[in-house]
Amino acid sequence: MKGDLFSSEHMVAPATAPGMTVENAKCVRYVVNGEMLARQGAMVAFRGDLGFERKGQGVGGMLKRAMTGEGLPLMTVRGQGEAWFAHEAQNCFVVDVEAGDEFTVNGRNVLCFDATLSYRIATVKGAGISGGGLFNSVFSGQGRLGLVCEGNPLVIPVSAQAPVYVDTDAVVGWTAALETSLHRSQSLGSMLRGGSGEAVQLVLRGEGYVVVRPSEATPQKAQQH
Repeated sequence: MKGDLFSSEHMVAPATAPGMTVENAKCVRYVVNGEMLARQGAMVAFRGDLGFERKGQGVGGMLKRAMTGEGLPLMTVRGQGEAWFAHEAQNCFVVDVEAGDEFTVNGRNVLCFDATLSYRIATVKGAGISGGGLFNSVFSGQGRLGLVCEGNPLVIPVSAQAPVYVDTDAVVGWTAALETSLHRSQSLGSMLRGGSGEAVQLVLRGEGYVVVRPSEATPQKAQQH
């Protein structure tokens, strides 16, 4: 076969290392030798002796997901082979989580991760139910985490001298050492008189990084976790 479709730009090359790598801007490849976890429905192709099984969250996990709207519908991938993961043609990125680190991320941005990582659903400090409810998944351990993002993300350094204010619908994640709170930028009266609607932002203070996507979640996609 000939043509641009069969050029080296699109052709999958032989795997050079086990584990997770970025195949291209829209897809992650995982060379499985044992077990890994991925978002349900994210597998677009695989080869080899692999099995896919929905991962249950247990009664407590299901209750928490029902209350918070935040959850990771996961599947476990076991065996030996290669699998490719993608989600709605969003851009893909890999984060290396080191031992002792924590990375908090919105569930809608999780694609796949090493089985050596663990996660928990946590309330964002300063943004509880009274603030509308804001919950993220906190990853810890040591391993690689594959993320998706609509567009190219902004990675903004945060320092004690320069806190960062982020729209709650645009934030992807941040390093867990940062302190969070909510900031209300205008009164309800201002909104009713034709304000911008940017009424509440997530404030991050301390030393670290926040990842922001260059768009706000639409009401439909904001509910997809």
